[in-house]
Amino acid sequence: MKLNIKKYMLALGIAVTLLPGCNDDFMERYPLDEITDESFWKSETDLKMMLNSLYPLYIIGHKSGWADSDTYPFGVTGSPLMYADVYSDNCVRTGSEFSSLAGELVVPTGAGESTGWYWWNLRKVNFFLTHYDKAELSQKKKNAYAGEAYFFKAWEYYKKVLYFGDVPWLTRDLNVDSEELYAPCTPRAEVMDSVLMCINRAIEWLPAKADQEVDRLNKDQANFLKARICLFEGTFRKYHTELGLQDSANKWLEEAVKACETLLGKYSLYNIGEDTYWKMFAAIDLSDNPEVILARTYLENKVGHAAQRYFNQNNANRESMGVTRGLIDEYLCIDGRPIYTGGNEGNYEKNPNFLGYGKWTELENRDPRLTQTVCRPGEHVTIYKAGIVDKELNGITYPGLSYSQSSSTVTGYRVIKHWMGDIVEEDRLYNGIQAAIEFRYAELLLNYAEAKYELNGTLSQSDIDLTINALRERAGFDFSKYPTAKLTVGKEPADPRLDKIYAEKLDYTVSPLLREIRRERRIELAIENHRYEDLMRWKAGKLLTVPLRGMNFNAVKDLYDGSHTDKPEIAVKVELGKTVFADKDGFIICYPKSPYKNTINGTLPWDDYRYYWPIPKEELVMNENLVQNKGWEDK
Repeated sequence: MKLNIKKYMLALGIAVTLLPGCNDDFMERYPLDEITDESFWKSETDLKMMLNSLYPLYIIGHKSGWADSDTYPFGVTGSPLMYADVYSDNCVRTGSEFSSLAGELVVPTGAGESTGWYWWNLRKVNFFLTHYDKAELSQKKKNAYAGEAYFFKAWEYYKKVLYFGDVPWLTRDLNVDSEELYAPCTPRAEVMDSVLMCINRAIEWLPAKADQEVDRLNKDQANFLKARICLFEGTFRKYHTELGLQDSANKWLEEAVKACETLLGKYSLYNIGEDTYWKMFAAIDLSDNPEVILARTYLENKVGHAAQRYFNQNNANRESMGVTRGLIDEYLCIDGRPIYTGGNEGNYEKNPNFLGYGKWTELENRDPRLTQTVCRPGEHVTIYKAGIVDKELNGITYPGLSYSQSSSTVTGYRVIKHWMGDIVEEDRLYNGIQAAIEFRYAELLLNYAEAKYELNGTLSQSDIDLTINALRERAGFDFSKYPTAKLTVGKEPADPRLDKIYAEKLDYTVSPLLREIRRERRIELAIENHRYEDLMRWKAGKLLTVPLRGMNFNAVKDLYDGSHTDKPEIAVKVELGKTVFADKDGFIICYPKSPYKNTINGTLPWDDYRYYWPIPKEELVMNENLVQNKGWEDK
């Protein structure tokens, strides 16, 4: 399903005139009394109007307009698909890190969307579920619309649990006298059981894809969401043993597997040849993409966004970020083996295909997805200047490396994924129509592989071929030339570098097969707002303490000395120790002058209390039965 913005935003505009303004007090105490008139809940149009206002609240995509509002609770401005990985070890942003990443977040005083403790959207959902059955329609028709509301409720609470753990479970919209306003949080296990009930009901009541009304939800999308939710909860319970819920983890993993199995073979991986992976995210029309399960599309001159305006890659972008060396290092070489194949730190055995850290030589001979995610100078984005894509005219523009300027990549690794290189789209300003993929088949394959492994402790070769090897083949790995590029159970490649990191940072053992499952997920879903959640559910927050580094500055410093001013090489002057800082091996240090005491030489801190976010202080005052998440009491 693609979200028809024209239809939904028109409905949202109507709804806004009927619903009260947003108040950030705990769970919004004011009733939705403007539309409680009995005459409203009669027709199918009434139900649609209410539901339509919910679609853009959950199927966010690239947001809309200038998209200046934050994506909670990270504080990320702009499209969450493009920028949310700056709140992980995948990317860093220009300037200082988030105070929360530095372990210096001050507990917010009041609630609001940017804190995550925001209940207005859920109140709309519950309001609908309280009243929908009054409509004069067949029960089957009414249930189909209620299925949409249950879909959104499951999505809402799954995110709430991700951020806060225990949260209040609300079954109805509240008023000023509702006793639920002053109730304690509901235990996580109970909340998630209710989430499972909601998504199962959505699956039961929503129409099949073949029977759905255009631009409305269907069973496939509900099964996809169920798979994502159940994988999240199953792995969270398995690895967060402090919860005492590990015995029930398999129940959730089994549900994840079953949900995935309902969709296997119904969709396929998008593959149109050269640069398939990049082109998939640089599209306006997704109607012929067999991989897309749910997307948000936009309508020109009606409702759009500023994603390309923000993300312009010609060294003048609004929300700047660069990919970390940590992400770069995880990409396999073209032979399906890591960059280091043996030895120990300081004496690693280098894969012959790995050309080392030179003038972007580390991008050569690698997984083809790497250069469709990160750009070499002279390719794609760096030759886009003043609306002109012409290498001879523009020359090569090297990535800016300043820490403080918005035109910088910081790391020297420019992101190309999601970038279109289309002056028409950029000139649409805040009315851009680039589509945003929310659910895609590749993620489902990864969810399936991981859930089956976590459930059984192994994975069959047929399952590997169906999932990971299918993704590698689509990416462009040549299995005939490099047989080792095809992952084989029991013959997983050695990766001493990554194994060392896992051994140091995690309190459990990661098998070679699980390592490869997690690697494939990190690579395939990079810059799609998955990494943070993955780290949290795997109890892998300490991976954020791996030093954040960029490219090897020693290898490129001659390009930044100010002497390369003639075409085709145009350099930005950079001074080591002033404009840019490097570690003893020459790699750029991210956040070298952090204003926060806990970040040292680009190394972020971590404490386990940060697996959850804090409840705002005012909420604790208004409801004495609420208890602050452990570790946040004195923050």
